[in-house]
Amino acid sequence: MSKSLSAARGCKGMQRLVRYAATRGWEVQRTSGGHLRFSKPGCAPVFTSFTTKDRRAELNARAQLRRAEWQQRCRHDT
Repeated sequence: MSKSLSAARGCKGMQRLVRYAATRGWEVQRTSGGHLRFSKPGCAPVFTSFTTKDRRAELNARAQLRRAEWQQRCRHDT
């Protein structure tokens, strides 16, 4: 199991999110408070809860990752 996937061990929704983020160059770490921290050079870090109660939490986190990447691209274009 890869290091990033081990951060989301036991939660299928978060494993999907971690795979999605890893394919786009994000690094994933588990915080001491039990959350997941997604970081990528040039982008603002994205934090999400490790335990999700519904599918919306996973989709909302994906949207946050996309927004962070979009904002980073906009900053470099100007």
